Amino acid sequence: MAAIRKRTWTASDGTQKQAWLVDYRDQAGKRRAKQFARKKDADAFVTKASWEVSQGTHTADSQSITVEKAGQNWIERAEREALEPSTIKSYREHLRLHINPLLGAKRLNQLTKPMVEEYRDQLLDGGHSRIMAAKVLRSLSSLLKEAQRVGYVGQNVAHGITVKRSGRDKAKVVPPTKEHMRALIEAAGAETARPIDKPLLLVLLFAGLRASEIRALTWSNVDLKRGTITVDRRADPANLIGPPKSASGFRTIPVPVSVVSELKRWKLRCPASRLDLVFPSAAGTPIFHNNLVLSFQEPLQLAAGISRPKLVDGKPVKDEQGQTVREGLYSLHDFRHAAASLWIEQKVAPKRVQAWMGHASIALTFDVYGHLFAAQEEDAAVMAALEAGVLGAGGSAA
Repeated sequence: MAAIRKRTWTASDGTQKQAWLVDYRDQAGKRRAKQFARKKDADAFVTKASWEVSQGTHTADSQSITVEKAGQNWIERAEREALEPSTIKSYREHLRLHINPLLGAKRLNQLTKPMVEEYRDQLLDGGHSRIMAAKVLRSLSSLLKEAQRVGYVGQNVAHGITVKRSGRDKAKVVPPTKEHMRALIEAAGAETARPIDKPLLLVLLFAGLRASEIRALTWSNVDLKRGTITVDRRADPANLIGPPKSASGFRTIPVPVSVVSELKRWKLRCPASRLDLVFPSAAGTPIFHNNLVLSFQEPLQLAAGISRPKLVDGKPVKDEQGQTVREGLYSLHDFRHAAASLWIEQKVAPKRVQAWMGHASIALTFDVYGHLFAAQEEDAAVMAALEAGVLGAGGSAA
């Protein structure tokens, strides 16, 4: 039971001082005390602390730390757990740019759900995109979860606070058209193209590998007899080879005969590398992602005539001669979408598309490609099939 008592004393300058001291026990039965200048603040604290003690979520000020300090602990834990360097880098940026400026000085036990809700609104009102605001909130929640684990706070007040995105906020995936795919393949097979370009393009278009996966692909994972490609590793931004980020990333994907034939030709010309890479750099290492963009993605699309003016802040970029700089229409990830669209068009079962794409759940597959599954059949054809099923071929309801 908490008790409030008035405390009076004489300061060094001779003035009379008073304060209100709250004496209580926490959920572990340990005696705690907290002092307030005003009685109404002491009363409010007693109400709050009594409820938290009853729920087992109370944390005394002496046990709590600031959000900034909790963030440092969170990063240290991520490093101990050997998370991806790119993941830790994004965590640091979230702390430095978004969390510490607004919340860093606050103690963890001072945070409340309404306070985090207000912080969420501040992110959105401050010009952050809904996607970025959602990522920062997830980082804050992860930070508090770690602090709760080690006993610096009794609850994660950021849990369940999200940034909702409407269907209007999500752009539908638009894979390369078949016309553009044919133009890209033709450009990759031209005499002016590099020998690596065509096999690299075909694997992207027909196997749907992520850029990180194709950069780490080895010949031991390419079965030219069975016509399959197995994914069991990836290259991170620093070119370090490791396993896929999740269990769903491990998979074996069938590829068409044309891809197998092109890979057979390429294997005879492929430079040897210590890692036995299918697509090595000139140094025999995985190709850095940025180099893959600059040496393959962009030049190939420009050669195929698939480009648009490059814009910065809505204005065309000009080169030294005053000519408008052009860029490709598609990213490397769009080539991955091309593979999914081709499988869906051939009526591959959704669960198999999920497995080949390496998605963690069927919900993710439908979230990204649901509109493509919906377009498999023309409405008229569906209705005709329904009618035939009920009335028979050429039947009539008259």
